[in-house]
Amino acid sequence: MNKRWTMAGLVVMMLAVAYVTSSTALEIVATLTGLICVWLTAREHIWAWPIGLVNVACFFYMFWEVKLYADMMLQVIFFILSVYGWVVWLTKRGAAKVRPSTRIKGRTVLLLIVFLVAVSGGWGYLLSQYTDASIPYADAFIATLSLIAQFLLSSKVLENWYCWLLVDALSIGMYAYKELYLLAVLYVVFFCIAAMGLYSWKKQWKAEQGTGLAGLSGANTNISL
Repeated sequence: MNKRWTMAGLVVMMLAVAYVTSSTALEIVATLTGLICVWLTAREHIWAWPIGLVNVACFFYMFWEVKLYADMMLQVIFFILSVYGWVVWLTKRGAAKVRPSTRIKGRTVLLLIVFLVAVSGGWGYLLSQYTDASIPYADAFIATLSLIAQFLLSSKVLENWYCWLLVDALSIGMYAYKELYLLAVLYVVFFCIAAMGLYSWKKQWKAEQGTGLAGLSGANTNISL
């Protein structure tokens, strides 16, 4: 019950901020669906995925309006990864509600760092040369890191939360700069929920290791691009 009241309090707070900042209906829907999605994800609830699909659609249009093209294109990939995550979380779960979490391997970390540098650099260059993107390199870096975080989340890898914490921190600054104040406030909340998600997932992972449930994920222990 306490968790439900906490969620209700967050929704009320975001609606109050939306009223003060004169946010549009689209911003309000995107904000609320994003908040609910992240909250459910931190609690490993499967309903995070269908709600997330609605959130992706809202953000696609919103980013197009403010010329954050890297984030806009990212939503298409997010949609695909959300469907993928929905399927992954429901498979190889045994008696559990969702698939047990896995941990990332050192080789994969190196590959993801190379991917982050190469893709964000190239993406930022293309945006700066061929579009009227507002902050191309920052936009591309955050978008690429978000893509990595979403892939790890969809694959049920615990370390996705470290990526999301960095994404949230950077996004707060970017959205404040673009005067999307409701989104900036939302990402402050996202940062707090991501910290909660990291703690919760790590605690659950340790419990699964103790009971042997992690073995159910078998071949999914080694995640690589």
